[in-house]
Amino acid sequence: MPKKRSRRYQKAAEQVDQSKRYAPLEGIALIKSLQGPKFDEAVDVAVSIGIDAKKTDQLVRGSVSLPKGTGKSIRIAVFAEGNRAQEALAAGADFVGGADLADKIEKGFTDFDMTIASPDMMKYVGKLGKVLGPQGKMPSPKAGTVTPNVAAAVKEFKAGKIEFRTDAGANVHAAIGKRSFATDDLLANLNAFLDHLRTLRPPQAKGEFLRKVVVSTTMGPGVALAVE
Repeated sequence: MPKKRSRRYQKAAEQVDQSKRYAPLEGIALIKSLQGPKFDEAVDVAVSIGIDAKKTDQLVRGSVSLPKGTGKSIRIAVFAEGNRAQEALAAGADFVGGADLADKIEKGFTDFDMTIASPDMMKYVGKLGKVLGPQGKMPSPKAGTVTPNVAAAVKEFKAGKIEFRTDAGANVHAAIGKRSFATDDLLANLNAFLDHLRTLRPPQAKGEFLRKVVVSTTMGPGVALAVE
């Protein structure tokens, strides 16, 4: 059965021309103008990319620093020991540990948004794939979340760096700010994300890479954008 939408959503959707691809600034201004809930919604972007998601050598994964931040407070678990552990805590990590943290996660603890690990800690992290993988929290060198400089990574992600990966339908999703952000700030974050995404085009990808770009608020309708 199709999902039943609220009256507010339906009214907002009526103001969006589904046959049109809006200029990015116009599209962002539109989603900000639509009536929404009382809380400060996230602004999300979904990009359909021209890859074969069934082929692992074409999957896209990475991270990018948004110039205007995300407006979101994230909780970070860090696998590190010794000096690196102390540096990660000083940088703002919420949970830090080695074998003890791995054991806690194996037993069901997942009250964090992302994971960062120093390379020597992958001996503990490797066995957590079944827990962290389905939640998109498994650290990866491509995403900048497996690094010897865990403190710098913590600072970057706390300051507005985001991680993203291709889903099964060859789409990439990311939060680029909050509804309360200025339109120009959301545009700056969107452009930074799309510019970085273009650099990750796999050599095997054919045809148009950014096939469709849609922005929306958490509970609002999607607005397709015209991007080159």
